[in-house]
Amino acid sequence: MIYDVVIAGGGPVGLFLACELRLAGLSVLVLEQAEDPRSPLKRLPFGMRGLSVPTIEAFDRRGLLNDIAVLQPMKHGLMGGGASGAGPGAQQPRRPGGHFAGIQFDAEDIDISKWPFRLPGPAVGSIAAEMEQIESALAVRASAMGVEIRRGLGVEDFDPSDEEVTIRAGGETFRGRWLVGCDGGRSTVRKVGGFEFAGTDPEFTGYTVQVEMADPDKLSQGRTYTPKGMYFQSRPGTIAMVEFDGGALHRTQSLTLEHVQGVLRRISGTDVTVTALQLATTWTDRACQATAYRKGRVLLAGDAAHIHSPLGGQGLNLGLGDAMNLGWKLAATIRGDAPAGLLDSYWSERHPVGAQILDWSRAQVALMRPSRNSRALEAIIRDLIGTRDGATYFAERVWGVSLRYDLGGSHPLVGRSAPDFELADGTKLGEHLRKGTGLLLDFDARAPLQALASRWSNRITYVASEAKDRLGLSAVLVRPDGFVAWAGEAASQHEEAAQAALRWFGEPGGPQ
Repeated sequence: MIYDVVIAGGGPVGLFLACELRLAGLSVLVLEQAEDPRSPLKRLPFGMRGLSVPTIEAFDRRGLLNDIAVLQPMKHGLMGGGASGAGPGAQQPRRPGGHFAGIQFDAEDIDISKWPFRLPGPAVGSIAAEMEQIESALAVRASAMGVEIRRGLGVEDFDPSDEEVTIRAGGETFRGRWLVGCDGGRSTVRKVGGFEFAGTDPEFTGYTVQVEMADPDKLSQGRTYTPKGMYFQSRPGTIAMVEFDGGALHRTQSLTLEHVQGVLRRISGTDVTVTALQLATTWTDRACQATAYRKGRVLLAGDAAHIHSPLGGQGLNLGLGDAMNLGWKLAATIRGDAPAGLLDSYWSERHPVGAQILDWSRAQVALMRPSRNSRALEAIIRDLIGTRDGATYFAERVWGVSLRYDLGGSHPLVGRSAPDFELADGTKLGEHLRKGTGLLLDFDARAPLQALASRWSNRITYVASEAKDRLGLSAVLVRPDGFVAWAGEAASQHEEAAQAALRWFGEPGGPQ
């Protein structure tokens, strides 16, 4: 059998991409090296992940959000990335909205009037969820949709041709018209495919540990800078710490009790005694990105395409954004109705987003360095983040509200995530994207736009309805990933809508 797409990696990115491809009716095989997807590192407290606004919207638009157990409030520290109590009904007098290198901004300081094209929807800010639950929900959805998932089979090698890719994994051979590497930061697909991976070397070794101590009072709660680095203790024994050693101890030594105690003593400058080691892992701030996301019939997504430190917790969101962007474009390419250059737009849209996140991570590392310069810079950032404009800016970046693709177009909404319009029948825009097609939302029910949508009836859903708040628009054309391809304020602009449909959905008619 030859599959339409073989995906290397059965983590959240690979599974979400598989769901997107099955939504378009393609045959999909997922090969995952790990036999058992469960891991203590995917559960609380270390498995907590902050979901950004684009991720929450993506899950909602595919009917997945209710399958993912959401945790609130979320405490912010060295690695936390979500907002605490940002949803309706939170009772805290001051609600932390997120952080930058551990410096929190308050939700009450955010000026949402700066975001004129956002409407109330499923995402008020970042929220927290457990990694294991995210992955489990995606696996259940993928299996129910007909995705074939093979565990205990990691991709070892492959041979691409002009027509297909032959993949070897666990002594078996598989064939796919396309291969997508979602196999993590040490991606075999990236290495075998010869993708260039460029970036910056690590400055520190990071540790995430859960320990028992004879004298826990010797360590401060919260975030503490020291001459050797920094540690953050969210509760007694649950510690994240960094030692600025150039990443020398990442995956080079066994994480024994003695080793962890030695590192903790060096960083904290205390003689704290560790009596039991329950869990430990290392990480670094190495920041690299593939210079291309595609070579022939081989593509990269998620950590296979870009790696950075977990500071701010944006890596998962970045990868899920890749999957949402790539899925419909690859599906259209395989179906044969993609316009010229559609698949290339995956790289042109997502590579700049990845590069920006890598720099965001590097900037946080600069604030964490154990130096007077960094402490001085931290004081300035702390003052700025405490202002209304500062909190709004950092929320835009941390929550992902500022995400906008350069799609051209005259309206400032083009390239942004579509507002979650509430329609006359009580439904919302997100509900009309569940099938994975584009959406032409016509507030004035005009015949020219209805006729336009009928020409792409297999790729665009037409909905004519008034909205509770139409934001001054007469109609909006939304891509399958939920981003605005065209927005019009006047009835005479329907020709612009036709040009946008042609650009993103190809010639009318075509394969069904």
